[in-house]
Amino acid sequence: MSMQRKTITITDQMETWVKTQVDSGKYGNDSEYFRDLVRRDQERREAETHLRYLLDEAESSGMSDRSPQEIWAEAETGLARN
Repeated sequence: MSMQRKTITITDQMETWVKTQVDSGKYGNDSEYFRDLVRRDQERREAETHLRYLLDEAESSGMSDRSPQEIWAEAETGLARN
């Protein structure tokens, strides 16, 4: 995988935060921290897109004839199987 160098400008407060994260030992350097932030942002946006898809699909399916209790019982049964 090829890498691209980026130059960013952050405030002193942000710099202190980044250094604290690196000093905690979770990240080896600033670049690792920023790559982790980008990965997390990608995952969050993908999850949002998937949730919007599910909500649109649910909305377009129409109203259910089942009671809330029936729907809840089916959800619990499905969770028990998994």
